[in-house]
Amino acid sequence: MKNSRIALSLVAVLALAGCGADGSAADKEPVKSDDKSPLAEYMGEGFMSGSGGMTRAVRIGGGPQESSEEELAKQRKVEDATAACMKAAGFEYVAVPPESEGKSKFDEAFKLPPDKFAEQYGYGISTIDWSKPGEDDSNPNTKIRKALSPTAQKAYDKALNGPFATGGGIVALPQNDGKSTNKVIDLGCRGKAAEDVYGKRDDKMEEFSKFDSLFKDIEALRKRIEADQRVVDATSAWSDCLADAGHSGFKKPDEPRDKISKKLDELTGAPGKGAPGKGGPAVVTGPPSFDKVDAAKLGDLRKEEIELAKADQGCKAKGYNEPYKKAQYELEKEFVTANKTQLEQYRDSVSER
Repeated sequence: MKNSRIALSLVAVLALAGCGADGSAADKEPVKSDDKSPLAEYMGEGFMSGSGGMTRAVRIGGGPQESSEEELAKQRKVEDATAACMKAAGFEYVAVPPESEGKSKFDEAFKLPPDKFAEQYGYGISTIDWSKPGEDDSNPNTKIRKALSPTAQKAYDKALNGPFATGGGIVALPQNDGKSTNKVIDLGCRGKAAEDVYGKRDDKMEEFSKFDSLFKDIEALRKRIEADQRVVDATSAWSDCLADAGHSGFKKPDEPRDKISKKLDELTGAPGKGAPGKGGPAVVTGPPSFDKVDAAKLGDLRKEEIELAKADQGCKAKGYNEPYKKAQYELEKEFVTANKTQLEQYRDSVSER
């Protein structure tokens, strides 16, 4: 799956789903239109095909994304298995029905339309501390953990998420420096339960390798959409619009978000960004905490993010979104017609999981 952004994105999501881990806050989007593009009809729940590229989105926190009854049933099995495993390890854990999730303090924020969201939260990158989904203790396991001593909390985290758990749902996995290894990574009760229900991560990657050519074709499609003259002209107009608003230098639609995300990484010292460590850099599967971030610098970044996101949103709405969507839907429709058999095979493979 090398050299294919969409392939890597898909595998990343599938792997994370098997770990019960959270994704990057930068992957979260405010409410969008409910209509699906021609390609999204086949790529499944969470597939986003738009001006920022084509990816499978990782769900983090509340938000508008809804799960099918089949998916909810799997989530219930994961919770039940996690509770049983924790009990065997000597800890109390309450299986939380998936229907009761999504009631964090961020839920209302992600019901806002994109322009209103940008006004209040920018892109939701530095403006929302995803490591603290809520202070209402609506999740019974939050109360259970908080009642423990600091030492007991560490033991609880280790049992729940494995020895690489760092608290707050964050798991930092060490790299292997490119050396092959058959060592199984302990992801705790939650990871074991998720793998029992969804399958092992390595098995998923192997299973989806048969769709390598499809993923590469979709990546080529993304490039075709970006190269479409309608999109090229719209991107140029968007860039000029941003420059007129005081935000010059952006040439591609995903660059403003990337800029803010990189600045937040610098502030938080986010692992996995090249920081050395035993066994190589860490791979973080949870949102960074803002607890140790310089408050003044974070405040400046939040102000910058909101101003940039407002301008970005306005410029895209002004003359970018509609031309992009027309080119996207037209080219995706052609792609679906030419690749319908393989797309149906992929859709069926995903639905069987």
